[in-house]
Amino acid sequence: MGSYLIRRFFLMLLTLFGISVLVFTMLRVVPGNIADILFDAAGMIDTREKVKLEKELGLDKPIAVQYARWIGGLFRGDLGYSYISEKPALAEILPRIPITARLAGLALTFAVLIGVPLGVISAVKQNTRLDYILRIVSLSGLSMPAFWLGLLILMGFVAYFGTIPIYSDQPTSFWRALEMYSVPAAAVGFRSSALLMRLTRSSMLEVLRQDYIRTARSKGASETTINYYHALKNAMLPVVTVIGIEAAFLLGGLIVTETVFNIPGVARFLVEAVRWRDYPMVQNLVMFIAVVVVTINFVIDMLYAAVDPRIRYGS
Repeated sequence: MGSYLIRRFFLMLLTLFGISVLVFTMLRVVPGNIADILFDAAGMIDTREKVKLEKELGLDKPIAVQYARWIGGLFRGDLGYSYISEKPALAEILPRIPITARLAGLALTFAVLIGVPLGVISAVKQNTRLDYILRIVSLSGLSMPAFWLGLLILMGFVAYFGTIPIYSDQPTSFWRALEMYSVPAAAVGFRSSALLMRLTRSSMLEVLRQDYIRTARSKGASETTINYYHALKNAMLPVVTVIGIEAAFLLGGLIVTETVFNIPGVARFLVEAVRWRDYPMVQNLVMFIAVVVVTINFVIDMLYAAVDPRIRYGS
């Protein structure tokens, strides 16, 4: 187990190193840098001002030197500062992380609480009218884009309630936060719940055909015990994998949802930073998302052994 953890740790470091090199290089290969944008936005004419600006931002140095400075700053806890707001990068990023985390956590909770139980019911009631209805619902969730569903929800609230549930200010209480986050979380979580529903159904159907399920029935075990203790427990391995993937996706892929509902989270801020070529902000935000994704994948791998006792990690 110890050797496995060491290998995984170095693999995580290697993955993060590759991502950092790729992001850093691609930002500078793309035509147009922050100096060009600031130079044009300020209406400057003298090219000497542009050269001076590039020197102040450190863009006149070779890419390798710029990368070494950035990585060195990360290890020291210095993330640099935003080229646009001229504020420390950490001060810009930290307030947005809890916002995205709450939205992603609520969406994932919605997806698991809705998708897994309905997937079990769909499998147990296979080829019945209820199964067909649930399969149509799951296909609808996979087919509808989150931004389109979000717009429909906004129009529905305006039509029936005369108000729009958008993020307006920092919530002062738990219930106020739940009120502001629940609608966008449901909009983006509906797709995830549909995916979990279909995966749970297919996994359950495969397990329900196994010999030990027939043996449990022959011993007189109740359907509830068979479905939720024997079958679901052994069908959860692929479901847990997808839950981890969805968690990583939600933390970094809420760009459209945060834009539609005017939520000042990490994903929306990343798009703005890319548009302005704000190198420090883009690099740090991408690395934050990469660390989250790699960590979640590691946690999911560790959960495999807890879900399925047959899985053992060793040398």
